[in-house]
Amino acid sequence: MSSAEARRLSHARRQARRVAMQALYQWQMTGYEPKDILLQYRDDPELEKADREYFRDLLLGVTDEVTDLDELLTPHMDRAVEQLDPVERAILRLATFELKERMDIPYRVVINEAVELTRKFGATDAYKYVNGVLDKLRRELREI
Repeated sequence: MSSAEARRLSHARRQARRVAMQALYQWQMTGYEPKDILLQYRDDPELEKADREYFRDLLLGVTDEVTDLDELLTPHMDRAVEQLDPVERAILRLATFELKERMDIPYRVVINEAVELTRKFGATDAYKYVNGVLDKLRRELREI
């Protein structure tokens, strides 16, 4: 893969994560079926430059495995998953899914992407909390 292709894939996945985080937020707040949410995003302009398949895998993967993901997160947090701000909860679940299931993506990329999403959409200093939780979880799920 050329460096231009790698950059394009990186940008497409970054965009897929962003839209997946928004879709997960919607799922958490409304309780709609993930497949219905997927249909709602079908024509979303945000997905034009995104890796659509990756978006789909993230949304369906997180919603299918949410109980396991929450169990992985819980020992590394100072509060219950349900007590988290919904934006941070969606981001942590998304990143946990990637750390657990996507060994092809370096853990540093997963954590960095989660921190950047939190900086953009989360509370002021929430990115520090997300970074700390994911760093602890990374030690459990991935070898250095």
